[in-house]
Amino acid sequence: MAETETRAGNSHLIGTAAPSAPRKEEVSLATPMIAQYLEIKAANADCLLFYRMGDFYELFFEDAEIASRALGIALTKRGKHLGQDIPMCGVPVHAADDYLQRLIAQGHRVAVCEQIEDAAEAKRRGPKAVVRRDVVRLVTPGTLTEETLLDARAHNFLTALFRAPAKEGSEPAYALASLDISTGELIASSVSASDLPGELARIRPGEVLLGDDIAGDAGLRRHVEEARAALTPCPRAHFDSVSGERTLKTRLGVAALDAFGEFTKPELAALAGLLTYVEITQAGRAPLLRPPRKERAGSLLIIDAATRANLELMRSSQGARAGGLFAAIDRTVTAAGARELASRLGSPLTDPAAVNARLDAVAYLTDEPGLRRDLRGALKAVPDLARALARLALGRGGPRDLGVVRDAIRSAHALAAHLLQSGEILGLPRELMGIVERLATAPAQIEQALSEALGEALPVNARDGGFIREGADADLDEHRRLRDGSRQVIAGLQATYAGTTGIKSLKVRHNNVLGYFVEVTALHGPVLTKPPHVEIFIHRQTLANVVRFSTPELAELEARITQAADRALALELEIFARLSQDVLAEQAALSAASAALAELDHYAGLAELAVEENYVRPKIDHSLIFAVDDGRHPMVEQTLRRSDGVNFVGNDCRLGPSEGKDTRILVVTGPNMAGKSTFLRQNALIVVLAQSGSFVPARSAHVGVVDRLFSRVGAADDLARGRSTFMVEMVETASILNQASERSFVVLDEIGRGTATFDGLSIAWAALEYLHEVNRSRVLFATHYHELTALADKLTHAANATVEVKEWRDEIVFLYRVIMGAADRSYGLHVAKLAGLPAQVLSRAGEVLSALERADGRPKPTDLAGDLPLFQAAQGTKTLEPDRASRLEQAIAALSPDAMTPKEALEALYRLRALLASER
Repeated sequence: MAETETRAGNSHLIGTAAPSAPRKEEVSLATPMIAQYLEIKAANADCLLFYRMGDFYELFFEDAEIASRALGIALTKRGKHLGQDIPMCGVPVHAADDYLQRLIAQGHRVAVCEQIEDAAEAKRRGPKAVVRRDVVRLVTPGTLTEETLLDARAHNFLTALFRAPAKEGSEPAYALASLDISTGELIASSVSASDLPGELARIRPGEVLLGDDIAGDAGLRRHVEEARAALTPCPRAHFDSVSGERTLKTRLGVAALDAFGEFTKPELAALAGLLTYVEITQAGRAPLLRPPRKERAGSLLIIDAATRANLELMRSSQGARAGGLFAAIDRTVTAAGARELASRLGSPLTDPAAVNARLDAVAYLTDEPGLRRDLRGALKAVPDLARALARLALGRGGPRDLGVVRDAIRSAHALAAHLLQSGEILGLPRELMGIVERLATAPAQIEQALSEALGEALPVNARDGGFIREGADADLDEHRRLRDGSRQVIAGLQATYAGTTGIKSLKVRHNNVLGYFVEVTALHGPVLTKPPHVEIFIHRQTLANVVRFSTPELAELEARITQAADRALALELEIFARLSQDVLAEQAALSAASAALAELDHYAGLAELAVEENYVRPKIDHSLIFAVDDGRHPMVEQTLRRSDGVNFVGNDCRLGPSEGKDTRILVVTGPNMAGKSTFLRQNALIVVLAQSGSFVPARSAHVGVVDRLFSRVGAADDLARGRSTFMVEMVETASILNQASERSFVVLDEIGRGTATFDGLSIAWAALEYLHEVNRSRVLFATHYHELTALADKLTHAANATVEVKEWRDEIVFLYRVIMGAADRSYGLHVAKLAGLPAQVLSRAGEVLSALERADGRPKPTDLAGDLPLFQAAQGTKTLEPDRASRLEQAIAALSPDAMTPKEALEALYRLRALLASER
């Protein structure tokens, strides 16, 4: 007989635990069903196999042991194979998403194996035939589409990484292709090796694909790990530029890609690897693809990974979303709007015209409170169209996704009309006019078809039925009447049988084993086994208290009811498939409308933020000016207001040519806790907000576009890579000094504090000179080395600023105001007192400080500045060159220890010793 379709019937299973592909003899010794399992498992050896058995997904052998530990579910044993028990565990199908989420979060990949035929079909093929099954998808961190597995307010990118052939004398370059399979958003970019960590931090992929030729690169693996992404090696052959170009043209239905940007061969190779992997994991189903977006080099503000973490753009330093800049400014009311805001916040622009176009849209909605209120109210009812379309494209959608399409189109048309009505009076900005055009193209005929077909209460799965409204299909209505009218027919038969037999307690019942049957008490059972009733009632089952019978009439009725119910469901599935096909035929227009809805919500949210938090529109241009009046830190300001009810003290900042001065470096001194780091960060955050197209927390702001933003603020070690706090600081500082340009914005906080005082001061001094003379960037440089303040008199474009404090009765009061000038002390003991150090410790510290100050033989800051010449590299009087390798070093470098015999190694050792003696 065919395999039993319920979990209770699984006790006969047998097989073998095989961490890799099973041996042929093991498969041959297995039962037919377990042989099928082993064959499917062998083809998906790197995945946990969710093997569908009725209402459960079962896991066997090593997979079961892994899953039971990961999920905390019971591990059982069912059957034997080769004399060994078979470990087994399972999860119910209706709750599978929850278990999948936990497995994916722990780094596992899951192959979902479904039954692709009914048990009845298997029986017709033979008594021992096994229900056919096949893997319908591979679930990996970068290929999730289910709402329960995704963060609704964040993208989930799958990124393919391809290393381009390195040009002689230059560092390697990488091409990246990223797809959010849950929305269809596709982007391509190219970066240098040094910018790769920052690019991964910007995209924040859930999974990164590497060709097996570079998957073993420790540096790349570390970058992927730091981006908190899963790493998946793929065959190098998948990364073929010719294949990538051909596949992309086919998927987009175009003959050339010129309209989408000029893609390089490495980018096409990355796209090939990406699309091939998607095809494999989705078992041949084509996901929704929006037109690819080529991100040109220099079009985005480059922010490295360390700076993103230091500034807490997306998450706080503790890793929580609350406390980060995104959470502080997010006023969107839809999930798609939040994703759009996050994307723009992480990728600020460098083109003033594009930034100002965005600011025009925000300004328009800021000035129109009634329109903004109405738009936000309407947007709250807009569902997530992008993700619904993606699920429908992959065959994972349901009736609710069709309902999402219907409701989103209605909302799009209503919002477009509302904006146009407003624009007739005032004229809409370019960005909002573009949104209106895309909203208006949402296909009205699709909305009408869906409204006419779909009912009010829509199930998640189409197989649940009941989602097509009455009157939409005459054939469906007829079969529903027959199915639903069975209750009256059954009641009539029950009354007839009770009257004929004289047994008033006779009932007609139903179960999945017997179908419809007549049930009487054990006392009345013999009545139906004697003439004249024995000709009508056929005995089926005797239980302790009841006896059950069937009749030809009931059997015929059951067949008609079952056929009607099956046919009704089949008709609903046919209608669902047709409607889904109609929707996907309009996916281009629907995707455009989806993007427009997200952008509108994002603009309305930024306008609401500007009004709510008193933000101002920044002036953006190509100058090198950075001028902010009463600037504020967006996160700290909100935290102070919520917790203490106090207002944030705003501060001015002037860098670049402004008001007759050209101050490029501001050296900021002052005591701990006075607000130096807050001042530094807030100005960096204003750059990010301004160039992403948002109003900023200030009374006024003028930002000449920045090409790179660097921030070295805060202290942290990297023990996993053997780096101390000071080493991490030096690596990040080196990155800044090697990459910053005249148009860059640099924030440095207490460089050199992690080592001996003179060493730290020397490094900070030299770094400051280098930034001034070589990088020529706009720089905020906070320090406790008061000696550095003397550089302001010597460096043409440097100035001093300090955070003001007041002393009162041996206490200090922080005023949090940044004023021009230099601090003469750090007030470290005062801060220690505020922190609660014991009085004895503070007293002794005061004594030690006085003694150290009397014994300190260091020259005064003015003496240092006068005695030391400016940075030599800038004047060209001395060029630092790497030391030429000695003969000993050259000899060591030429050795090949693995190729030497013991005698040759000993001889080489004597030669090296002789060289050492000659060089002394």
